[in-house]
Amino acid sequence: MSDPSTPVSIPTAADVDAAASRLAGVAVRTPLISSPVLDEATGGHVFLKAEILQRTGSFKFRGAYNKISSIPVDARAGGVVAYSSGNHAQGVAAAATLLGLRSVIVMPSDAPRLKRERTKAFGGEVVLYDRETEDREAIGRAIAQERKAVLVPPYDDPYVIAGQGTAGREIVEDLSALGLLPDIVLVNASGGGLTAGVALAVKERAPKAEIYTAEPAGFDDHVRSFASGRRESNPAMTGSICDALMATSPGQITFEITKRLVGHGVACTDEEVARAVAFAFRELKLVVEPGGACGLAALLERKVDVRGRVAVAVLSGGNVDPELFARLVG
Repeated sequence: MSDPSTPVSIPTAADVDAAASRLAGVAVRTPLISSPVLDEATGGHVFLKAEILQRTGSFKFRGAYNKISSIPVDARAGGVVAYSSGNHAQGVAAAATLLGLRSVIVMPSDAPRLKRERTKAFGGEVVLYDRETEDREAIGRAIAQERKAVLVPPYDDPYVIAGQGTAGREIVEDLSALGLLPDIVLVNASGGGLTAGVALAVKERAPKAEIYTAEPAGFDDHVRSFASGRRESNPAMTGSICDALMATSPGQITFEITKRLVGHGVACTDEEVARAVAFAFRELKLVVEPGGACGLAALLERKVDVRGRVAVAVLSGGNVDPELFARLVG
């Protein structure tokens, strides 16, 4: 993989392995959770990759730490800059603080209060913007240029993708320890960094596994991009309870990977996602944010047929405002 200061390249499964070495002893090796209730509800042998138990409450810490730890020492003085609706923000802030770097995070003003507060608690300086009228990438680039800081993209970066892929590596390793291999893996998709990384790791070790993206209805840019063969955009910037899954389109690097290794996906309505959040809490005693429950919703609504098959859904995040969570589970 190229140095962060040079043009990026497409990461490989070997880069995921290298990321796993960097993250060893730092990131949490999150468990695979199974339940007879979940198997009965879906007809399959289902496991949930509980990234809700990861540092900062989501998978984003993996990619952020892999990226920031790879920055050359002589390029660290200006710190790092990121733009995020919340989970990447927290991951970058926490990783930067652990590595002794300053961080500035550009966040939408409508991001959940909990995510804004926790980003600050992890050591990040928060700069707010209007999601509908302002360009977060332009704001982030301007701050990075002014402070001579390194930009840490939320998904379209080979180091970030490789870091996220370590979750997929763990899925196959932990299933193999049980004498199983995944038939189906559902990954919640925004810009596609997690999907791309998981696909690299899973397909290397379980080539026959089918990978699906799971997205909110109305923000199903991956589904439409797979159908057309080119990167499609979403018509709206807001309008889903899945605030973590509202990127405008798949990333350039991520789509190069996912169009080859994934190729299909599903979309779930807010009502379906809400039912999944409630199911996780009531039946599994897990706290999952809406964006982290989209893949679970797809399983519960049987949008993907997993009957008689080994299936894994990634619970990608658990950072949900208490007020919203109370409404969803109530």
